[in-house]
Amino acid sequence: MHEELIQNYLATQRVMLVALFRHVMSLNTITHPHQHLMINSTKQICSWVSAIKSSSSPQQAMLIYTTMQRQNVPFTTHSILFTLKACSPLQNLPLIRHLHAHLFKLSYNTHVYVGTSLLYAYTIVRFEDGCRLFDEMPDKNTITWNTMLTGYSKAGDVQGARTVFDSIPVKGLASWSAMIAAYMGSAYWEEGLCLLREMMVDNHEEFKPDEVTLGPVLSKCASLGSLGLLVGRSIHGFAEKNGWELKMELGTQLVDMYAKCGILSAAFRVFERMKEKSVTSWTAIICGLVHNGHGENALYMFERMKEAGVRPNEVTLTGVLAACTQLGLVDEGLKNFHNLIEEYRLEPQIQHYGCMVDLLGRAGRLEEAYELINTMRLEPNVVVWSSFLAACKVHKQLDMAERVIQQVLKIVKPENHGGVFTLICDLYALGGKWDEAQRVREMMVDKKVRKARGSSFIRSGTA
Repeated sequence: MHEELIQNYLATQRVMLVALFRHVMSLNTITHPHQHLMINSTKQICSWVSAIKSSSSPQQAMLIYTTMQRQNVPFTTHSILFTLKACSPLQNLPLIRHLHAHLFKLSYNTHVYVGTSLLYAYTIVRFEDGCRLFDEMPDKNTITWNTMLTGYSKAGDVQGARTVFDSIPVKGLASWSAMIAAYMGSAYWEEGLCLLREMMVDNHEEFKPDEVTLGPVLSKCASLGSLGLLVGRSIHGFAEKNGWELKMELGTQLVDMYAKCGILSAAFRVFERMKEKSVTSWTAIICGLVHNGHGENALYMFERMKEAGVRPNEVTLTGVLAACTQLGLVDEGLKNFHNLIEEYRLEPQIQHYGCMVDLLGRAGRLEEAYELINTMRLEPNVVVWSSFLAACKVHKQLDMAERVIQQVLKIVKPENHGGVFTLICDLYALGGKWDEAQRVREMMVDKKVRKARGSSFIRSGTA
């Protein structure tokens, strides 16, 4: 890997410098806040480090770093670490490799903190390179191991993450939290809960879980049925027993968990006790009410949210539009949809269009729904078309349905959308067009379309 890095460094050095300076010139760098540092290389090294740390963008940080290199200003671990931290969010693999090659040239590649920062940069852009770097690192600390564990988790390799976890010489709370989050994030719920229990029971004197540990568990409790509610209440009780302040993140997770489990009274108690509420907190209670069929209360909470001066986001407005659909409030839904664009300056997503097509379709305003689909800024998906066709069936408007059936048949997938084929057959049958209905049925046989059977699932937690 070292020879490859040197070759990359030499090949990209000139290109990188030219590109960086062109970018800076395009930003009118004559007013650059750190211009005096770039001209006068006799400034103290700590001033250069401070300039990198306080840079307003990764491009500015990289420009200062490059200027240090051109003016032969000595590099320190701090200047390198702050540059890596600034440039990591760009997820630019050539840039990370360029920095890696330069650090190798400066013999900083064996420094454990520099190596760990470089490892983090690789894990979020190209995990394979991160694995190679990890294997070559002579020294590793707990943060290094945790970074690698998280990298495996983000790559979807839970077994690899567990192998790293078991290999960590000295596990800290962050190690346990990262492994539990890896299990819960990949739907290995039983393994995650077992590891949480092991941490609390076997290491109760050494570790106590915090919000970082319990957050991923709470976020998945709604997927665990009755067991999830039991776990969620236990976590809530643990927080109360240990005198945790009901901070915004923990409170929001509890509200979301209780609402998704159908315990709205508990969700409201937690919500009202929260001293600070973010848009995510308001969204959790609004969407929770809609999820449980309380659209009117959801709209009331939305009004309270606006009175509190909290600006809604895309998810909030999805819940609001769904509430309008539940209640059949077409005009209210149209007003909120237009506010999404005009007042809140948000870009409508496919779910917003889906809610509006459903709302207009249920009200029998099929022409408006059809016009909305045709003027969408996004390509309509099967869900949008299905809502429209279902409304055509309810209101017995075969003529409207026939405008789009052929278009829908081009995008449906036999293995996933058997219900759509059946819906189209029903529409033709309702209109007395038996030959067309038979043609679609034959198409279903040829493509081996199967409509998914209805089912329900209850996780008892006894397995």
